[in-house]
Amino acid sequence: MDRKYAIPFNKPYMSGKELHYMSQAVLYGEIKGNSRFTQKVHHFFQEKYGFKKCLLTTSCTDALEMAALLLDIKEGDEVIMPSYTFVSTANAFVLRGAKIVFADSLSNHPNMDVSKIEDLITARTKAIVPVHYAGVACDMDVIMQLAGKYGLFVVEDAAQAIDSYYKGRPLGSIGHLSAFSFHETKNIISGEGGMLVVNDDHFIERAEIIWEKGTNRASFFRGEVDKYGWVDIGSSYLPSDIIAAFLYAQVENLDDIQKRRKEIWNFYLQALTPLANRGVIKLPEKLDHTTNNYHMFYVICRSIEERSAIIKLLKENSILAVFHYISLHKSPYYQDKHDGRNLVNSDYFTDRLLRLPFYYELTEENLQKITTLLINCFQSKYETIS
Repeated sequence: MDRKYAIPFNKPYMSGKELHYMSQAVLYGEIKGNSRFTQKVHHFFQEKYGFKKCLLTTSCTDALEMAALLLDIKEGDEVIMPSYTFVSTANAFVLRGAKIVFADSLSNHPNMDVSKIEDLITARTKAIVPVHYAGVACDMDVIMQLAGKYGLFVVEDAAQAIDSYYKGRPLGSIGHLSAFSFHETKNIISGEGGMLVVNDDHFIERAEIIWEKGTNRASFFRGEVDKYGWVDIGSSYLPSDIIAAFLYAQVENLDDIQKRRKEIWNFYLQALTPLANRGVIKLPEKLDHTTNNYHMFYVICRSIEERSAIIKLLKENSILAVFHYISLHKSPYYQDKHDGRNLVNSDYFTDRLLRLPFYYELTEENLQKITTLLINCFQSKYETIS
């Protein structure tokens, strides 16, 4: 939380039992990974969403890195993903030697344009990594059909997508593997934290081994083997049970958290729709095949200059709003490795998307102040910016 601002961009929410459960973990004498609260969280997600296997990780980044290991990504493999995403989506596969092939976004939404994927597939393509931006699903039917046709794996980057659905199916349950985030900006949080979801039985046993430093330690503690040892590559991806205890208090209150986030999202929508009707901003578009999990509220400005002016105005009034991703194909690290295609829609969102403050404890007074400032600024000098 940035204490310089009366209304920060984000404020971590405590639902009530976080400290109690963390204390319980200490009193149980079980604060290592994969203890009592870790197993409670795993059970919750597997029961609620039908995920085959859940493994808490120290971050969504770690979950994605585990996915790359499970797919045996190596030098020369190609992985297709959107350019408009966080660096971790790409880094997990770059670390294994993969070439990233970036897809453009849709013209009306930051999600990648699935109609462009097939043209990007080559004999070297190993995986497709859809990113469900703002918890809104990519068209997973198309992606899974392409994966089946060409023998590819699908890893859902569901970092922002907890409790969101595609045609009635929970996001994270459709791809072979999925990765979630519980970073403090997400709907439910543990400060840092993530989760790998394994939906393909073929990967379950090895996922546990990679998760436990390349050992079959999890099998040992279940009594399935009489000793454990180093059997594969891996690392220390599992978080302390103290982190899991914090997260368990959050998942217990998921419905309440989602209810409040929906109220905030709808307030923004109702207040700012008149601006959208006048054509001075664009609001998030609803895609037919997906639900909204109220992860964020953003507006699309008419230019980067306009967005910068709005950010400045809000800061002057002690409100922090932020832009989001910068197209990875133009990043200092990868621009020379990109194949040179223009990804105009990714760049469009890079320059124009503005995220508004969004957290459980935003009051109606806060929301009224934010939206009134936005409305007033478009009725004054910023209206002429194009």
